[in-house]
Amino acid sequence: MTVNQPEGDIAELRTRLRAFIDDEVIPIESVLAKEDDAAHKTLGQLRSRAKELGLWALGHPADVGGGGVPFLDFVYLNEVIGRSEFGQLAVGSVSMQDTLMLHKHGTDEQKKRWIPPIVAGDFLPSVGLTEPDTAGSDPTLIETRAELDGDTWVINGLKWFTTGVANAGYCSVFARTEPESTPRHARISAIIVPTDTPGFEIVRSIPTMGHDPSDHYEVRLTDVRVPAANLLGERGKGFVVAQDRLGPGRIFHCMRWLGQAQRAFELMCERANTRYVHGSLLAEKGEIHRYISESAAQIHAARLMTLDAARVMDSGEDARIQIGLVKFWGARMLHDVIDRAIQVHGALGLTADTPLERMYRQARYARVYDGPDEVHRMSTARRLLRDPGAAPWL
Repeated sequence: MTVNQPEGDIAELRTRLRAFIDDEVIPIESVLAKEDDAAHKTLGQLRSRAKELGLWALGHPADVGGGGVPFLDFVYLNEVIGRSEFGQLAVGSVSMQDTLMLHKHGTDEQKKRWIPPIVAGDFLPSVGLTEPDTAGSDPTLIETRAELDGDTWVINGLKWFTTGVANAGYCSVFARTEPESTPRHARISAIIVPTDTPGFEIVRSIPTMGHDPSDHYEVRLTDVRVPAANLLGERGKGFVVAQDRLGPGRIFHCMRWLGQAQRAFELMCERANTRYVHGSLLAEKGEIHRYISESAAQIHAARLMTLDAARVMDSGEDARIQIGLVKFWGARMLHDVIDRAIQVHGALGLTADTPLERMYRQARYARVYDGPDEVHRMSTARRLLRDPGAAPWL
């Protein structure tokens, strides 16, 4: 396999996937963006079409019904899926990090109950990690409490930015289960809570940039009771469970961002080659040359960093430095490329006549979710200062 492009079966799969995203998903994005009954019906048709074409759940483990595509190979696929913000919903890759988390930490019963319907696309999982009154980038500060009452967990707390929970079958709730005397990284546990459990209340959809309602929710848990067997992973090891979900999830984001940035780059080049202004095409102007070359450099660098992070993940080695670097670099790259594409389009770029204004709003989220840029820069720098020999080029 070359550094830049896949070979063999993955290359053929990528070609078919690109045709599906470009020819069948992107042309109906305006329908899907309305998030109404027609959008849900259309999305269902796309999912059926993806399954018919053998493009469904490609990155989920093979032993649970997925395509079993290795992490590194999935970069080549997910950058294509990411060309449309609806791509991962259309091909069943949106919940991969939750499947991997369950696959690694779940009991046999938990895996048997929850993984098959996730992979089949019958419902989505959700995660209750972030809270309104604590810093989301520091899960050791979680205030939600869970106490054992015999063989039952009793959970009380408030979560927000619980993505997709309104349509989820369960929520992995992270709660403090251990006393203050316990080291802070060993105080929380992950507990699977079915969303129809009494006391599990969706308070509201949180209005976000351009989305009201949004798919991010505030959830209140009041004396929510679930069996002790719903503990996900070991008691007090919720931080480990969370990181095992967030690590792959961050690389998934970076994969998708490549697709978004590449699409914005293509739109920028097309506009520059056709827009005539002040005596020449935009493509003949020096400032536009800078936009094109800097965007290409950023995309290429982010792509190589993403491939490297996925390679380390596949090897089973510690990929925290690679993940930290590509998370903040990829988020910046995404913003910069889309911003330049809008600038080249001028007023047109600010309208819904192109996908760029929506892409720009989505890109702004990238610097916050799954850890803000500042935290990834800080944690990566600390690791490198402790051990400069851990730099990824060594």
